Amino acid sequence: MSAKGVDLRSIQQAEARIRPHIDVTPARRIGEGRVWLKCENRQRTGSFKIRGALNKVLGLSTNELGRGIVAASAGNHGQGVALAASLRGAQATIVVPKGAVQVKVDRIRELGAEVVFASGDYAAAEAEGLALARRRGATWVSPYNDPEVIAGQGTIALELAGQLDLAGPSEWEVFVPVSGGGLLGGIAIGLKALAPQVRVVGVQPEAAPYMHTFFNLGDLGNVVEMPTIADGLSGAVEAGSITFALVREAVDEIVLVSEEAIWEAIRWADRQAGEVIEPSAATALAACLLGEERKGIAVLSGGNIDPRVLEQARAGEGRHVDAR
Repeated sequence: MSAKGVDLRSIQQAEARIRPHIDVTPARRIGEGRVWLKCENRQRTGSFKIRGALNKVLGLSTNELGRGIVAASAGNHGQGVALAASLRGAQATIVVPKGAVQVKVDRIRELGAEVVFASGDYAAAEAEGLALARRRGATWVSPYNDPEVIAGQGTIALELAGQLDLAGPSEWEVFVPVSGGGLLGGIAIGLKALAPQVRVVGVQPEAAPYMHTFFNLGDLGNVVEMPTIADGLSGAVEAGSITFALVREAVDEIVLVSEEAIWEAIRWADRQAGEVIEPSAATALAACLLGEERKGIAVLSGGNIDPRVLEQARAGEGRHVDAR
């Protein structure tokens, strides 16, 4: 059994539970090069987040559903929770940062959830969401600090193992965006069980290096977060999160990429691969493009990009956009 109850068996159980409701996303090789893309930007709701949200919400009891569901999200987790709640006939409330990307907020509402704006950034949204859940007696659905959510995200590892020959020599490197660590932890646990020689690398923006600091034995209290175009990866990690142990157990490395590299990866995906990806997903591609020898798989975590950001990327610009 893996740390905190997430292992290959729990990921396989998650796969069986969510399979009727999600898409198997393609794993594409771009040209004759060494770069492959795992296209979760083509997933239902435009993001991998639906996997974990579905696994959690589909497993809730009638009593838990009846109390209502509360989650905090920069946008993608909220869409997954809203859709999962609608499938179970439950009411969901999503607390989002005041600067959340409008297209994500609109889609959460379209899926039938209530949206509450927090007074600050993602950390504020998480704190306010937890407080709201306590006041209402509602069921809290964390975007990362929950073994069932993490197991749902880990189903990407099962798909990759079925799509690509990962069991051969140690030549594969999988790059995964990381914020709270749910996606990274789930994929790493799954891949290490199926193909232990594969290197799993988490990627964060230089401007939001919380998990990178933890992984490299730094003091999280000294992290100073700066604005980043990768809005879905910003914010501190909940104290005591189970993802800390999972990342320590199964991840090989966590690296940082610059804002310029993130912008360039958005452009590269659009021009070279015909894929529209959001900045959080572009972090993984940026690190993959900077790699050298191994075959690189970039997990494109989502495609819900602010249209203004995509327009600027296509115009060759690269500056932070206030998405309010």
